[in-house]
Amino acid sequence: MKRIIILSLLIFLSIKSYSQSDKELVLKSFESYKNSILTDKGKVAADFVDSRTLNYYSNILDKVKTADSMEVNSMGIIDKLTVLSMRHRTPKSELLNFNGKDLFIYAIDNGMVGKNSVINAELGEVTVSGDFAKAEFIVNSQKTPFFFHFYQENKIWKIDITHLFSLGAMSFQKVIEDSGESENDFIINILEVVTGKKPTNDIWEPLN
Repeated sequence: MKRIIILSLLIFLSIKSYSQSDKELVLKSFESYKNSILTDKGKVAADFVDSRTLNYYSNILDKVKTADSMEVNSMGIIDKLTVLSMRHRTPKSELLNFNGKDLFIYAIDNGMVGKNSVINAELGEVTVSGDFAKAEFIVNSQKTPFFFHFYQENKIWKIDITHLFSLGAMSFQKVIEDSGESENDFIINILEVVTGKKPTNDIWEPLN
């Protein structure tokens, strides 16, 4: 009986140690991702985002190449902004040769993923369950009701940035509402301010 108790205790401690180790690895992955965004290092960032994120960029790339004005106009704010931004800011020849991962790396390398999304962000309590983990989203040392999601892939904890798109969409909608502009006018004006070049109507059409 004593041996069974000792064995059970050892198993419990090993599980606890494993969990704590995973939490530390989640924190390290987030810091690596955050630093790569702040320093425009796309290839590094790509190592710390999960397959859901890269699949999203693959799907967006398809839309960049093929979506007509009606389809683009029907998209949610995040997708629409991304598609129009890519068409406006990225050479057509490169877009036609990109895959989803290439597009993600290009976006990071060229500062197209907002640094404001991570510069004041930290992780709070981390909860691990199998290959999934979630961490409290803390901004300016204040807890928020939102969480970062992570998935363990190839033994590396990787962040799912698509999980926070709904938060980004809400933020954009509030800014647009306060601006008094239509959604499309707001996006066009943002692209002009960021690039110093007025977008043409071509960005509403598929690549030929």
